[in-house]
Amino acid sequence: MDLLFLGTSAGAPTKARNVSATAVIDTSGSGWYLVDCGEATQHQLLHTPLSVRDLRAIFITHVHGDHCFGLPGLLASAGMSGRSEPLELILPTALHDWVRLSLSVSDTYLPFELRLHAAETFGTWSNTSLQVNAVELSHRVPSRGYVFTEINPEPRLDIQRLEADGIPRGPLWGELAKGIAVVHEGRALDPRHYLRASRPARRIIVCGDNDRPELLAEVAKGADVLVHEATFTQPLIERTGVSFGHSSAEAVARFAQAAGVKNLVLTHFSARYQGDPRRSPCIDDIHAEAQAHFNGCLILARDLQRYHLDRNGQLVREQNT
Repeated sequence: MDLLFLGTSAGAPTKARNVSATAVIDTSGSGWYLVDCGEATQHQLLHTPLSVRDLRAIFITHVHGDHCFGLPGLLASAGMSGRSEPLELILPTALHDWVRLSLSVSDTYLPFELRLHAAETFGTWSNTSLQVNAVELSHRVPSRGYVFTEINPEPRLDIQRLEADGIPRGPLWGELAKGIAVVHEGRALDPRHYLRASRPARRIIVCGDNDRPELLAEVAKGADVLVHEATFTQPLIERTGVSFGHSSAEAVARFAQAAGVKNLVLTHFSARYQGDPRRSPCIDDIHAEAQAHFNGCLILARDLQRYHLDRNGQLVREQNT
């Protein structure tokens, strides 16, 4: 599984960072999923190998514009690209009519089915490779995080069950190993019943805005990666007395350390944090604050940077996107 960040700025874009959008890429490397879709997300995609034709689903964490204003344009471009497969769109109910109206008044025709789901009643979504669940967070408006868990990773044949069911070795085994249903002695055989994972399933949590990291306590147990906003540093929040419903780098790092998170990725940085270390405040301040409270693998996300979660549970930066 990979993560590719399309936008890591909070509220408004900067010259170096676009607003929120994160791609989760499944193990096959082709299918991918989008969490949030800030303005210009489709433009960011042009600088990556990702195609909207391979986009499996979009998950919106909350209604704020820096997390959803890019939706109409992305959907329109998907239609013009020739996409024909249905697209799942999970988002707050308040945005459903907005999406429909945006497409209607702009006379945008989509040659594919757009399947809208209410985030408020979202339970579990899955396909053959991933299962996605939601977790409620705390922000100025209802906000959510989405938990991506692999399904039956790198499956191999369950030899014991095949032999117990009297299925002879040969072509039938070969078809089942490929995930293809077969018929044996008039009985349909579902390949899912004869395949088992060859390694533990990996789990990645991608959060929306949240000022209470402790709400993730249950889902963070055993998670391989936590992607969480760190909009401010703690001294700034203490000095101003307001957080606007956001977390500090210290608060997230303390939680991740206590929860035993292996890989912590911080994102959604206030535009006030500059990339130039000669200027203050600097993005290095966020890194230093988090590093003081977290001993695991700590990453500050960068736009258009891709990270690979390897077999050992280590999140590694890829050289090229």
